[in-house]
Amino acid sequence: MKPDVFQAPDYYNIGDLLSEEHKLIRDSARDWVKREVSPIIEAYAQKAEFPKQIINGLASIGAFGAYIPEVYGGAGLDQISYGLIMQEIERGDSGVRSTASVQSSLVMYPIFTYGNEAQRKKYLPKLATGEWMGSFGLTEPNHGSNPAGMTTNFKDKGDYYLLNGAKMWISNAPFCDVAVVWAKDESGRIHGLLVERGMEGFSTPETHNKWSLRASSTGELIFDNVKVPKENLLPNKSGLGAPLGCLDSARYGIAWGAIGAATDCYDTALRYCKERIQFNKPIGQFQLQQKKLAEMITEITKAQLLAWRLGTLKNEGKATSAQISMAKRNNVEMALKIAREARQILGGMGISGEYSIMRHMMNLESVITYEGTHDIHLLITGLDITGFNAFK
Repeated sequence: MKPDVFQAPDYYNIGDLLSEEHKLIRDSARDWVKREVSPIIEAYAQKAEFPKQIINGLASIGAFGAYIPEVYGGAGLDQISYGLIMQEIERGDSGVRSTASVQSSLVMYPIFTYGNEAQRKKYLPKLATGEWMGSFGLTEPNHGSNPAGMTTNFKDKGDYYLLNGAKMWISNAPFCDVAVVWAKDESGRIHGLLVERGMEGFSTPETHNKWSLRASSTGELIFDNVKVPKENLLPNKSGLGAPLGCLDSARYGIAWGAIGAATDCYDTALRYCKERIQFNKPIGQFQLQQKKLAEMITEITKAQLLAWRLGTLKNEGKATSAQISMAKRNNVEMALKIAREARQILGGMGISGEYSIMRHMMNLESVITYEGTHDIHLLITGLDITGFNAFK
């Protein structure tokens, strides 16, 4: 097992834009990843298993509900702090970051924002500590980029709601204690329901045979006449805008997280090119390898500036959905291109589990698709700048 000697690149001294608290939060998360994730993640990815023993550690670094107020168990941090934590976790593994993103942005965020006080007090403290894990049910077998077409539905039965339908590609589903499920009422209006494990008719089969996010637990949410108590309906927002608001928060975290994966690939390739000798000199001395590395650090620096500015806008309450989409799309594409170029620098060794690059590359193939596909984000930007809706 090789030691984690990662050194984060900061070509434009962007760290100078961070507060001392930001740096402390970032460094604490980075150190934790080096201690607890890096030594085990390759083995867990190879056997396609999520390392549940790291859940308490994720909670300890503020990965669950970083921006949720302390009164509900959150860390009460700002949006840049949340982004930095996601960056450091994804530097370790995108699948681990997915687990944290779902817990924070797709479970705790809607309960805090759309729930009532009783729901906040019941669920958020347990989710913040990792005692309970959550999942988010939006995507369906026949409705991915078009969530408005969902068929999962519930009927008012007087004392309870009767929920039927299915969701797929759900992170954390196989072990979640509570799922935030989006379903249509009898009028076709979309609402959020809190479905707890143990409710009769609720099952969460695991998805197997993945080539990507292998260290993340993925599954389905199946509802067969599930009786959901009426107090489990999120009361403060309905309609498609409710789940899309959650996706904004998750996409924001991904925009930061992808930088982590990119920097890990870059750092690995940079070290390798200084050590690997061919034709009697380090391969880093060849122009083509320097071209690759120079382009990598340029794109990483641009992504870092984009994320920092977006975080500033988020803190000010000014970040738009379209701005978040732009950052998610750009930064994930950047990371995937860097992973591919880094793999080439390592040659055949680039596909080996001895290095992290191929795992990052496979993971990023999922990240570029989930939380809004690469093309969907392009159309969101197109709509924003032209005013023409290409979705209709």
